[in-house]
Amino acid sequence: MLKIEKNKLAKMIDHTNLRADAQMIDMERACQEAIENGFAAVCVNPSFVRLVADRLKNSQVKVCTVVGFPLGASDSRVKAFECERALEHGAQEIDMVINVGMLKDRRLDLVKKDIGLVVEASSSALVKVIIETCYLTDEEKLIACQLAKEAGADFVKSSTGLGPGGANVGDIALMSRAAGSFMGVKASGGIRSLKDALAMIEAGATRIGTSSGIKIIKELEG
Repeated sequence: MLKIEKNKLAKMIDHTNLRADAQMIDMERACQEAIENGFAAVCVNPSFVRLVADRLKNSQVKVCTVVGFPLGASDSRVKAFECERALEHGAQEIDMVINVGMLKDRRLDLVKKDIGLVVEASSSALVKVIIETCYLTDEEKLIACQLAKEAGADFVKSSTGLGPGGANVGDIALMSRAAGSFMGVKASGGIRSLKDALAMIEAGATRIGTSSGIKIIKELEG
């Protein structure tokens, strides 16, 4: 098993709560846990961005939110507007979902434009492109990564965590090869243990999206 220091692993984790029934108390707890453990970011739905930004303002933890979540099928201009509003409320990282149907229809110019409009709206914020691998062939995964790269995204991300499948080692390795040195790779969806997280990192993940960050760090501590 890969050996990694606690601080290094923590800085790779996006501490995530995207539950439909999440409440303010859950956000407060997530922020406190992220600060205490030194996580990379707290990832929440847009309605909680202002609250999370306030709680994290004196820390090194970034504020991450989702755009076009979870289906990716909203109008590209709506995604761009959602990104702009999130930034106004304090978001620093944007995880956007591609239009999966358009990709599978090979309407590639529209998929690239979809990503590009969010990248353009993002200013200096990091943009992570969720390609939802569970719906894609390997060829489509490679195409999605290439389109994200061409559109200027900073990361490609495996999953929303709400589809029929999440991250797996094979997909992360494929995405890592496609991303090369141009983009980071975020593994997300079903990562619930230290073993899962380390397997994704070995495969090439540079960021881990999970709601089990506390459990993973405790496992590492023994």
